[in-house]
Amino acid sequence: MKLHGTLSLSLALALCCNACAQPSSPKKQAPIGAKTSATAPQGEAPKSTSSKSAGPRSGALRINAARAMQYTREIVGIGPRPIGSRGHARLEAYLRLHLKQTAANVVEDAFTAQTPAGPFAMRNFIAQYPGTIVMASHYDTVLPLKNFVGANDGGSSTGLLLELGNQLHSQGKLPGYSVWRVFLDGEEAVKEWTDTDSVYGSRHLAAQWSADGTTKKIRAFLLADMIGDADLDILRDENSTPWLEDLVLQAASNLGVQSHFFANTTAIGDDHVPFAKAGMPVADLIDFTYGYNNVFWHTPEDTLDKLSPRSLEIAGNVLLETKRLLDQK
Repeated sequence: MKLHGTLSLSLALALCCNACAQPSSPKKQAPIGAKTSATAPQGEAPKSTSSKSAGPRSGALRINAARAMQYTREIVGIGPRPIGSRGHARLEAYLRLHLKQTAANVVEDAFTAQTPAGPFAMRNFIAQYPGTIVMASHYDTVLPLKNFVGANDGGSSTGLLLELGNQLHSQGKLPGYSVWRVFLDGEEAVKEWTDTDSVYGSRHLAAQWSADGTTKKIRAFLLADMIGDADLDILRDENSTPWLEDLVLQAASNLGVQSHFFANTTAIGDDHVPFAKAGMPVADLIDFTYGYNNVFWHTPEDTLDKLSPRSLEIAGNVLLETKRLLDQK
């Protein structure tokens, strides 16, 4: 992902100091205060048809935090997973196995991306149900970075998405809108983050959905990224759809975890942006304050000991509660 926009003064200074102190990284090097090159389409908020949003209903779906953490641990155990690597192929096989158990229909969206380092084979996985809410994550890790296992950046959100599948699958036909889980490939830049060297899987899939009419059917696109941080602090993203971000905050408030959301605001370049540009309502749930001065991001220090099952639980339950609130609109 790539950082744009405005943060609180203390956080902005911290990130700027960290950028000066660390080597250049393949993604997120825009200066603090810069705006994105294109404003994402925001869409219209759906009209509320009831006032049934005072709190989560009894028996609402809830994340199994221990299992989500175990999935993350297994993913990290594969090792580095950049595109074109043996680890990446092993993770694809791992995802394929799990998705067969929790989705009636799995589409493998294979394509070849042209990158600054030449062509790379990539693959999105789409676990389809009858429905129009998308919950997504990227599963690749940054390339090249020795010993980078991406516990938080790539691992945590992928593990959470697998656990979300357990909850959704166990319910059979869901009330309200059903959910597609989308595992996106090629989020990381191959050389340096630009509009054309990043989010390869998202750009490919957004273009495909625009061409076949799927875009018009999507009620909401909810992206999770870097949500395992033990000190969870999810940013409000200016490239997301305002009414959908408001609904995410309402969901967090319903669950009593709003202190982990939206203390700071910025604009993030991430997998949601191509879908926003295609006209879908989007929200990016991302914690980009990973360690003091964001010191663990894109370093070999992005390891399991920095994560918490509680953070996975918070992020996952807020996604499920957001889905419930969307059902009521």
